[in-house]
Amino acid sequence: MDKQVKLLPNKEKLLEQALDICLSKIQAAIAERGQCTIALAGGNTPRPLYESIATQNLPWDKIHVFWGDERYVAPDHPDSNQRMAREAWLDRVPIPPTNIHPMETGAGDPEADASSHDAHLREFFQVPTGEFPSFDLILLGMGGDGHTASLFPYTDALKVSDRLITVGNKDGQPRLTFTVPLINQARGVIFLVAGADKQEALDQVFAEKADNMNYPSRLIQPQGELQWLMTGLTYSPT
Repeated sequence: MDKQVKLLPNKEKLLEQALDICLSKIQAAIAERGQCTIALAGGNTPRPLYESIATQNLPWDKIHVFWGDERYVAPDHPDSNQRMAREAWLDRVPIPPTNIHPMETGAGDPEADASSHDAHLREFFQVPTGEFPSFDLILLGMGGDGHTASLFPYTDALKVSDRLITVGNKDGQPRLTFTVPLINQARGVIFLVAGADKQEALDQVFAEKADNMNYPSRLIQPQGELQWLMTGLTYSPT
């Protein structure tokens, strides 16, 4: 794993850096493999990034968009990660509908929808059960409790090692989420973290020794490149 940590002076600089990295990764993946697979994060921080990507002149037919997690709500619900990304980016560019791969939430059964999306990913990437595909880029955030995607402290989702998609749990509310081993198979992972309220969790995530189950972001150790882009925080390499 190649780990890099960058402290930026403000959100604007963080988003500029994130845009540069994303564009570079997208272009490199297309040049090397003929397409780019990118998984998006939800939350407020990445929305301006998606709006900026939407203004770029990119080969949209060669970009496939996924989500690292999704709240178990309808796609038009205000809390939907899919809805946010569509409004900020995907509905504003000529990307083929078949290149957009949302986590379906309409079965009324989170486990069934998780299994369905798991099967969809295996079919798309052509990987059998027991193997994990490599996304070109996965974008992640981190909560003040140290969670990432919908991998929350001390939840069963953290222990899932034989599936691509599982059901996360946030205060009794189900979420669909990438599993830890799926994220860790990525060629590149970028954390976008802003705000002093996350300092305590960040210190534990970067500590030499801490409880992985209490700070799930510690579990993210991809086989490719890991980049932390942060603002409003402090960091001292150990």
